[in-house]
Amino acid sequence: MLMLWYPKCSTCQKAKKWLDEQGLDVQVRDIKLENPSAGELREWHQASGLPLKRFFNTSGLQYKALGLKDKLPAMGEEEQIALLATDGMLVKRPILVGDGFVLTGFKPKEWEEKLG
Repeated sequence: MLMLWYPKCSTCQKAKKWLDEQGLDVQVRDIKLENPSAGELREWHQASGLPLKRFFNTSGLQYKALGLKDKLPAMGEEEQIALLATDGMLVKRPILVGDGFVLTGFKPKEWEEKLG
């Protein structure tokens, strides 16, 4: 499994601790240093079955600075994916990518259902 995270993010730290406690082997990638590509985001979005909006870090400073709350509804899917690929801080974190699933954000119950 691959977890994209921002090491300074407390939610990401909780997710990593949870994964460690479950004894799960996870490769971690700093989302700020190695931003997901448009291809990865497209693939993960399709695999997740989630609305694309769930891939945006809606509480982040960058999201607010760009006024995306008002702009996203008018943007096409490819445009949104291209935007996400420009800056890892726009992307919801952590993202857990496993065999046949993609989880955005850390909700222990949701993660337990998928991995438990």
